[in-house]
Amino acid sequence: MTREMIAGEILNIFREEFEIVNPGPDENLKEKYEFDSIDAIALLEYMEKMIGSQLTQEEKKECLKSAQSIRFVITLKQ
Repeated sequence: MTREMIAGEILNIFREEFEIVNPGPDENLKEKYEFDSIDAIALLEYMEKMIGSQLTQEEKKECLKSAQSIRFVITLKQ
């Protein structure tokens, strides 16, 4: 998948699953949308399905600790 395809799929996930429409790439998801650790865990599951493989434990930990913006989420699995 290209970076643009990943970005599009992640934006679809945010819209369909979290009702977050068109977040800016650097908006703080927690502050602006109340995106919490439970949401981050669900996002990890959607991402694994999207890419067709599991994220490493380190990637999961980093995402749970740092998933504050769309830009971070898009670059997680590059």
